[in-house]
Amino acid sequence: MKLFVITSRIPYPLEKGDKLRVFHQLKELSKTHRIYLCSLQLPFSKEDEDAKTVLSRFCQEVHFIKLSPTHIALSLIKSLWNKLPFQTALFTDEQAKMKVTKLVRTIKPDHIYCQLTRVAEYVLTAKQSKTIDYMDAFSKGMERRKEKATLLFKWLYQWEANKQKAYEKEIFDAFDKHAIITKEDQKHIDHPKRSTIAVVPNGVNYNYFKPQSAPIKYDLVFVGNLSYAPNIDAATFLCKEILPIIQEEYPSVKVLLAGAKPTKAIHNLQSESVKVSGWLEDIRSAYASSKICIAPMRMGTGLQNKLLEAMAMEKACVTSLLANRALKAPSEAICIGETAQELAKHCIELISNPEERNMRAKRGNRFIKETYNWSKSTAILEELLLK
Repeated sequence: MKLFVITSRIPYPLEKGDKLRVFHQLKELSKTHRIYLCSLQLPFSKEDEDAKTVLSRFCQEVHFIKLSPTHIALSLIKSLWNKLPFQTALFTDEQAKMKVTKLVRTIKPDHIYCQLTRVAEYVLTAKQSKTIDYMDAFSKGMERRKEKATLLFKWLYQWEANKQKAYEKEIFDAFDKHAIITKEDQKHIDHPKRSTIAVVPNGVNYNYFKPQSAPIKYDLVFVGNLSYAPNIDAATFLCKEILPIIQEEYPSVKVLLAGAKPTKAIHNLQSESVKVSGWLEDIRSAYASSKICIAPMRMGTGLQNKLLEAMAMEKACVTSLLANRALKAPSEAICIGETAQELAKHCIELISNPEERNMRAKRGNRFIKETYNWSKSTAILEELLLK
């Protein structure tokens, strides 16, 4: 099958969840299908020098379309009164849309695969059969951000949540098939046929993420895109509320915050107890140098790749109920808490008891290997595309 794939970002390097997901899906699908990739690029974002080379290894053609700052500004202004949510308006450029339409006409694909509602506008009128990967329920994510926001931002997040919810519903019927990352996210798409959305989970590259022997420098590690609001909130929660409780028992506890684009708020968390590394060429070093991976997520949607990767590397993990609703790991494989006190208690127990920590790590590793696999999850997607 000739498959045209459109994404809102260039899916390399793999520092964000949406990029990681589509990268591995394309790699798997390319084994039996011809892939034609079209990725949008925000006006001031930089293209990685190796991106086109890496993606061309499994794509027939790779097209990057740089969006115009002027057209994006106009789109955002129009979104104040039209149907487009901010997340979609930010990636909608009428000139870029004409380029995508021309590409589709030239390539004549058998099917179009659209990742995220952000780029739905580019292919809504295409005559080919189409699949949309919602990935996450963006509307629910906005609602959760509202809960932690100041009064003004509460209103803005609710406004965006309402628009996103309506948009998720409206575009449903423009696509022939639909995918999403978890059953939990599926429940939050407001459409009478949401049960038909195929759940296509993420996987882990087990040849890459595997147990490593390395000197332990940190007790806890938090990994993620450190400019993403749910990760900023989780890191702040960890350092300001969870860490002080752990320090009552272990004053010398060390925390590592690792990931791309740390904001000023993240840098401000650095202290004698907290190291902010920022982007690491090899994120495995962050997991390997730590005793425990913690993901105290309080907002956001989707599946936490940090937990999949850490468990694949045989690290004991502590997380929130919210994050585990998507992961669905049994309690013997992961420690789950809701409050700072509960999460801190789990950390203290794992720090103080290496045998328990090792047992959790092995159970978590076994659960992940049995449950999350790129080949198996992409096979679900392929079956959906071929229906």
